Amino acid sequence: MHVLMVFDHPYGAAAFDNVPNRRSLSAAMLAAAQAGLDAAGHSHDTIDLAAEGFDPVLSAEDLRAWRTGSPARADVLGLQDRLAAADHIVFVFPTWWMSMPAATKGFLDRVLTRGFAFEEPRPGGALVRTLHRLRGVTVMTAMTTPATLYGVWFGRPAERILAQGTFRLIGIRRIRWIAIDRSTQRGPARRERALARITRQFAALR
Repeated sequence: MHVLMVFDHPYGAAAFDNVPNRRSLSAAMLAAAQAGLDAAGHSHDTIDLAAEGFDPVLSAEDLRAWRTGSPARADVLGLQDRLAAADHIVFVFPTWWMSMPAATKGFLDRVLTRGFAFEEPRPGGALVRTLHRLRGVTVMTAMTTPATLYGVWFGRPAERILAQGTFRLIGIRRIRWIAIDRSTQRGPARRERALARITRQFAALR
């Protein structure tokens, strides 16, 4: 299986060491997932949105290309090629203001274009799946909010956007949510246990 990992944090994917003021629990989650994939013999490709300088803003040029069916900009075409080669896609980001950071939302807006990620046969009609190789999606996030509060009070907005609002609309049904909550309250031992669990989950990915 080939897995595409889309990582979104300003510090970049290398910030996985537990060093105050330059650490990212999201980066540690990414590294743990990669270790699990390696253990299972899966291949993987990581798009580090910050390190690669991804522009999340849907420009007028992007919108004209969307509406006219013209080719997307070169940076988007490259990302689409990487996504087209994936059997599974993993999004990794911190939860800020109860949702995903801007670059992840921009990835959805700019990369999942009509003609690539779906077809719309008639106005108002159901979207038609075109990403036939893609079998599933995993969303991984680190959050300071307790998971119960995030679900009951806030309604799990990031999960709902990526699941019901995006991938299920384009025909991808297998969607998994993995969160490390209360992130600022975890000591080293609890942090390592949570990361080890992620490694096991990705080693078992099918």
